[in-house]
Amino acid sequence: MAHRKKPRIARWPVASSVIRAVGYDPARRALDVEFRSGQVYRYENVESAVYKEFMAAESKGRFFNLHIQYAYEFERLT
Repeated sequence: MAHRKKPRIARWPVASSVIRAVGYDPARRALDVEFRSGQVYRYENVESAVYKEFMAAESKGRFFNLHIQYAYEFERLT
């Protein structure tokens, strides 16, 4: 099976000790999270309300751990 490259989602820096940048595509409901380690994960079927709450959260890492990390299907992009 041929490996298909995932379309890139623009990511924006966030203030977090563990997360470097976040990107969201509302049409595909895809959330990219880039960690300070350099790893990037894509989370599928993330509602826009969850993305908005994530971006508004005082602690991005805590919100991610509680509401995103294991709540959605994901794949490692890098």
